[in-house]
Order: sequence, then C-alpha cells, then structure tokens
Amino acid sequence: MAPSRHYRARTRPPAMDMEKRILVGVVQQGVWDMALESMPLAAGYLKSTALADDRIRREADIRIFNFGGGTSISAMATEIFSERCPQIFACSVLGWNFRAFGSLAETYKRMNPDGWVVFGGTHVAHQAERVFRLFPAVDVIVNGEGELVFRDLVNAHLDGRPVHDLGHIEGISFRDTGQMIHTTAPRERIENLDVIPSPILSGALDMVDAEGRFRYDVALMETNRGCPYKCSFCFWGGAVGQRVKAFSRERLRAELEVFAKLQVETIALCDANFGMLPIDEEFVDDLIEIRDRYGYPRALESSWAKNKSKVFYSIVRKMKRAGLRSSFTLSLQTLSDEALSLMNRRNMKVNDWEDLVTWLNAEGLECYAELIWGAPGETVESFYEGYDRLASRIARIAVYPLLLLPNTEYYDKRDEHGIVAVRGDTDDFEYSLAHNTISFAENLHMQKFMFWARVMAEYTVLRHAWAPLRVLGGLSQSGVLRNIQHWMEETDDPAAEPLRALLLRAAADQDAYGPAVAYLLSDGEAKRLLTRWWNESMRPVLPPEAVPVLDDIFQYDLLTHPILRRDDVFDTTEALPMVRVGNDDYFLRSGLKFEHDVPAILDAMRTGEPPDLSPFPVTLDLYYRTGFENFLGTTNHEEIIYFMGMSRRQIDAATPPPAVEAGSPALG
Repeated sequence: MAPSRHYRARTRPPAMDMEKRILVGVVQQGVWDMALESMPLAAGYLKSTALADDRIRREADIRIFNFGGGTSISAMATEIFSERCPQIFACSVLGWNFRAFGSLAETYKRMNPDGWVVFGGTHVAHQAERVFRLFPAVDVIVNGEGELVFRDLVNAHLDGRPVHDLGHIEGISFRDTGQMIHTTAPRERIENLDVIPSPILSGALDMVDAEGRFRYDVALMETNRGCPYKCSFCFWGGAVGQRVKAFSRERLRAELEVFAKLQVETIALCDANFGMLPIDEEFVDDLIEIRDRYGYPRALESSWAKNKSKVFYSIVRKMKRAGLRSSFTLSLQTLSDEALSLMNRRNMKVNDWEDLVTWLNAEGLECYAELIWGAPGETVESFYEGYDRLASRIARIAVYPLLLLPNTEYYDKRDEHGIVAVRGDTDDFEYSLAHNTISFAENLHMQKFMFWARVMAEYTVLRHAWAPLRVLGGLSQSGVLRNIQHWMEETDDPAAEPLRALLLRAAADQDAYGPAVAYLLSDGEAKRLLTRWWNESMRPVLPPEAVPVLDDIFQYDLLTHPILRRDDVFDTTEALPMVRVGNDDYFLRSGLKFEHDVPAILDAMRTGEPPDLSPFPVTLDLYYRTGFENFLGTTNHEEIIYFMGMSRRQIDAATPPPAVEAGSPALG
C-alpha cells in the first residue's frame, strides 16, 4: 500500500457512505510561493481533534486544502469547490491571507447560502466588528485556541442548530438573525495539551507525496504554548503574558520518530521561547538520540528563548557536540532604551547580549539577530547606532518593519504614540509610516535602507565580507549598505532595474523580498552587477593596503552563493559535477584560486584573533548542497544558509555520526 493512501485510510471511517456525511473544508495558505508545501499544522490540529469525536468521525468528512503563497484565489476556489461544496468552510486566517479568504467566503456563500463560514486565527480573533463588516459572508469567528471550539461547531452543525444560535459554545463571536454581534464567554486555555490528538501520529495530515517522500519544506512541531512576556508588538498565538504549557515528552518523541523515518532534514518549532524550560533540553536529548539512530532530523530551528538561561547554554553545547544544526536567534528588536521601555522589554535580560554573541562566535555557531524598524521611541539616529553596535558583533541582522497587529498594545494605543499606518498592498498588515519620534520623510528614507539591509545581510547575499570591511576597511555595516543603496540608485546598469522596482514595492509588500533574494543569489547578471558595484564604489573608499585581501573575500562571498540544478528555470552558468558526501548530494566547484587564505582569515576574525593577512595562495574546493531550488523565492534565511558553499572540512564538522539503524524512507 502506498504511504499516502495509508495515511488517508487511517482518517476515514468506514461506517457511512461518503455522500451522506457532511463535508467540512479546512483551508490554510502559507506565506511563501515555493516548490514544496508548507506543512498545515494548524489545520491538522483541527482535523485530528474533530475526528477524535466518534460522532464526527462517523458523520463528517474533513478535508484539508493546503495552498502556497502564490496560489491565486480562483485556483483555490476551483480546487475547494469543484468536487463538492462543503457544508462548513473553515479558514485559518493570518495577515497575508485575510483578503483572499474573505473573497473565498463570499464565493462560497453564493454557492452554498446555508453553509457555515468559520474564521479562526490570530488576525481575526477578538476582531468581530471589523471582520463581519468587511466580510458579511463570515458566520463565526473563533477567539482563542481553535481545536475544541471547532469540534463543538461541527457537532452543533450535526445537531441541526442554526448558525445564528451558537451561544452555548464558548470562545466565539457570531451574529443573530438581526445581525447583532454576540461574543460568548472566553474559553479557558487547554490545560492538558495532549487532549489535542497529534495530526502527525493520527494520520490527520498526509506526510508523503505520490513518490513516498516527505512532502513539506520543513516539519513543523509545537512543544509548548504560551509566552510569559507581553511585548507591545506581539500577539503570539493569542497566549502572551501567560503560563507556558507543554505537550508530553512521549508524544513529542513519537512525532520525532515519524519524521526521522521519513528522513526529514529540518524540524521547525512553533514555540515562542524554546530553550527556556528543562523540558526543552529533554526534547533536544530525544532529538539527538533519534537522529543518531536514523540519521535524521539534522537541523532544529526555533524562536529561541529571549532570556538565555543555563538550560539554553546546555542545549547549545549538546547540539554542537552532536552536529545538530541551528541558527540561534537574538530577538533584541531594538537597542534604544526609550523604545525598549515602550515595548515592555526594558527589564528583559535579552538586552545583555554581547557576551552571548562572543560565546556563540567562539563556538563557531550560526546566529542572527532581529531588529524592528519604526518602534515608538526609536529615532533614525538611535536605530543606526543600535544597528552598527549590533553589527560589530554579528552581521546577520533581520530588520523587520513595525506592523500593527490586532490585539497588541501598539495597535490599541496608536493614538497615544501618534502612529500613522497604512495597510499592505497584498496583505492586511498595517505598516507604521510615522509616529511621535519618526517623521514620514524619515521613514521613507529608512525603508530604502531596510530593503538593502535585508537582502544583503539578513539573506546572506554578502555573508563573509562584513567583519573584514569593518576591521580592515574601517567601514560600518550601515555605511556599506548605504553605499550600495546610493550606487544602485545612480547606476545606469540595466541589471539594477529589477532591484529598483522591487525596492519600490517592498515598503508595503513583503512579497517583494523573495524575488530580490532569488535574483541576487541565482542570476549571473546580478553577480556581474554586484562586482561592478564593488569595483566602482567600494574599492575607491578602502585603504589601499586592504584592497587585495578584501577583493579575495568579496569574490569568496559570491562564489559561496547556492547553486541551482541545471534543469531549473534559473540555469547555472557552469556545468558542475555532483558528488555524494555521506547521505547528501553536493555540487562541486573545484580548483578555486585565491591569493590569501580566506577561510583562515574569516575563522580568525570570528573568534576575535588577529588574522594573518600576508599573501598565501590557496586552492579551494567548494561543495554546495543540492535542493536550493525548493527554497528559491522564499525569505527563509534559516534554510538558505544550509545551501551555501562550504569546504569538505566544514561538511565533515557538520555531519552527524552514522545512524545506528537505517530508517525506512516511508512509513508502512
């Protein structure tokens, strides 16, 4: 039996003819347009919880419709409604799909006026007045955790209750026959998370494609829910400022076993503060033990704990010893004391970050930092100062625009902060344009800087050159970014036109970043453009004695960009052989000649030791993991770095020990 049919068979009850069951459609759409699907974990929770109810399992057919970020509304409608129109149409709503799902709800109501439209998710929770006004086709809004509410809604439909009479269900908003909005009492948070059946273990989610391969870009997992902090910009899962509750170790271990047998490369956690609790270390212990047996998973990505405790350091050491990859996040958001205070983060230990970065660099571990541009209390000067202070320790900085998210303090206190915002072109996020400490003109200026900061530093178009430019060239990271910004604005090179067009879009369309990164990392014209910028605008401002070594480092940066398969829409400029190292395929670019030992210079700078800058000709071979085309066009910088060119020594250092027992590529 094929694995995909095996999974579906486990979720479909045999008792009732399919046509007699009500059809419940659960719709999810990811943010990125990419080759692989994004795992619909939220929809899987809803389905697995509902099907744990005997009656629902007998009388309902629950189907998940999972779409990528580039799927059009018409294409989604065709797939959802062509075979059979659902009786319940439930959507997992976030800022990027709010408008699309509102349009689909209207189409659905025209096809099935008596059907129920249910919206859930952080973007619509507690926003009943606005959602009902914008989308009259919506019947019910879920205001908290959705699993048990969804189960109760399906049972209410099976009971024959009208959609205007749902006052017995806690945690929802609906309208009566007179269109008056009713919001029921809040539902208590789920105390024992294991009452939510695992969509991975129950078979609620299809894990494999038609060829029996894991079908998603990464495996999503939750180990806990809740966040003890209440930052002014955040509404993480609707559980901010609340106690953290965890899934059981046994359940999580069983899920890891499934992913290991499916040879899943990366586990991405949906937790707000992983690495804060002792149970997080237990999870890593289990992950390493399972990886040692099966050879997979090999990487763990998460939003790491804001305050780095002894548990965090212990986890990091264990992961390093085991060769388990990760990008460790410093979620600083701002280094301005005034902005931190208004952000409710003034007293968080996360702001004592220098020693941590020094330690991570000395350990040779990947790390990056997060900043928010445009927070109340921030100024242009304080932001540049904080950015360069941070960049002096860590170059990979993710700079995000301030978004006014529903249910956050910034959203509720916009008048107090004088916030002027605009909604995005393709999403429903509100982007801050100005407030009491930042003018509209200053924000426009910084939008340009933020574009180049993200594509060049966050997405590692330049990855290795930042520290040498600072140490050897005397240039701040923001200064280099402003240099490229100015040059790209002034150059007559036609290869700059795609970037200028995407820059204009980026201020209110986050989808512009993916194409910009794809262009710079994969197109030969873009690499020629970058080389021209370097020669015309950077070399003249560098100390003459530093130019030869910085030239080598810049070329090394370009040569370590990921490689695409030749049959992809973007073609490589050279025919590279493919070699097998361990269990992975790599493109091999051999015989690269440099006048300086660039890897040794970079290693010394990372650990704070004085580098040997004397000419020392070296010949290098670089290896590039295959599969980058699956992430091309995304802004998933945590995954992009795993496809960068590396030496054989670096591969061996990151390769886990041989598996004790072979894992089956599919479950039977």
